Amino acid sequence: MASNNNSSRSSKIMVPEARAAMDKFKMEAANEVGVTLQKGYNGSLTSKEAGSIGGQMVKKMIQSYENGLSSNQ
Repeated sequence: MASNNNSSRSSKIMVPEARAAMDKFKMEAANEVGVTLQKGYNGSLTSKEAGSIGGQMVKKMIQSYENGLSSNQ
């Protein structure tokens, strides 16, 4: 059975210049859900805190996409 490396590749930012924008986006999402992030490694976050940040980011991305769709009609 061949190994699947998709999970390790999916977390890499494909455009290096986007890293700063993604970090800013993550900090904004964390602030919105009341989680304090430090620059760099945040290994002390609980799974719940990390999940709430990721969930907020996805929520904002979907909202942005839907707003884009509605403005094109």
